[in-house]
Amino acid sequence: MSINGKAYIVGAYEHPTRKAPDKTVPQLHAECAKGALKDAGLSLHDVDGYFCASDAPGLGPVNMVDYLGLNVRHVDSTDMGGCVYLAHVSHAAQAIAAGKCNVALITLAGRPRSEGSTGTQARNFGKDLPDLPFETPFQPLTVNLYAMAAMRHMYEFGTTSEQLAWVKVAASHHAQHNPDAMLRDLVTVEDVLASPLVSDPLRRLDCCVVSDGGGALVVTRPEIAATLARRAVKIRGAGEAIKGQLGGKVDLTWSAAQRSGAAAFAEAGVTPADIKYASIYDSFTITVLMQLEDLGFCRKGEGGRFVADGNLISGIGRLPVNTDGGGLCNNHPANRGGITKVIEAVRQLRGEAHPAVQVPNCDLALAQGMGGYLGSRHGSATLILEREQ
Repeated sequence: MSINGKAYIVGAYEHPTRKAPDKTVPQLHAECAKGALKDAGLSLHDVDGYFCASDAPGLGPVNMVDYLGLNVRHVDSTDMGGCVYLAHVSHAAQAIAAGKCNVALITLAGRPRSEGSTGTQARNFGKDLPDLPFETPFQPLTVNLYAMAAMRHMYEFGTTSEQLAWVKVAASHHAQHNPDAMLRDLVTVEDVLASPLVSDPLRRLDCCVVSDGGGALVVTRPEIAATLARRAVKIRGAGEAIKGQLGGKVDLTWSAAQRSGAAAFAEAGVTPADIKYASIYDSFTITVLMQLEDLGFCRKGEGGRFVADGNLISGIGRLPVNTDGGGLCNNHPANRGGITKVIEAVRQLRGEAHPAVQVPNCDLALAQGMGGYLGSRHGSATLILEREQ
């Protein structure tokens, strides 16, 4: 069953805080939920579907539905890491199309900055992981696993550190107009290359920020969306995929976006050339470059040239990307940036992005998320969104 046109995003909210030592994670979830519902013109009493991931405390929807005082008939606690909130939009649309719920609430929140996370420690996902005995002795870290992919891409295709730096430069050009962004100063390619090496070839400014905060989305049936005052955003297509070790046939030069993107474009009935704006998950600069290739915005191996020379800067380049500053400059709440990718795409389609970065006649946008590790196993989720006329 296609979800094309079966559901609409009617509410979106990004928590303005970037450090919240005085708030709990459930409180941040609640504040995000309240903000998104207010944006939609709805209330907690209208919600009959709730979607969250493991950033939600306790048993996820069991605890959060009770905490928020919801009365729901459908829940989903799927987890794929940082990309799962895009998958939740797709799952909400599927549930709505199947008659399981009418108004779906999706929330994300976390406090890694207040809790002292630096992003350079090993992440503990439990003691019974099937890959644990084979990989733990090598002490893989998030940044190492992305750096491996970057190094391999450089070896295979001649990608340079200067080209990667342009992804950060574009993010900084956009973040200067975002009052909530953690890093608002413009940077140059030279600034990126002069920043300390973290894991060869990635430098400090190639890495995303660590922030508290969160966000929320509200997805409804078309009939409900039509009654609301806010401009609704149609869900045209969606795709999900997982890439792992593939039985030892490891190729670090492509990501699962190759598969999730193809599915989303096919369902939406459009091509990369039709996209006016793209929100691309940017945990690291290499993450953006590879996803742009795998989504079909350029051919494999040409990502370095595609991102260079300001090509991702709104008003200057060929494809405006992450006009809120993205994870590289704006925020990366709970070390999971997927929901903010959808939120900024909604702003662009509504014409509500900052005037300095608003894409003219933005009627079709893509949001792309990644969760996990580019160098080992990860999930990918892609959304194609359309402005309701």
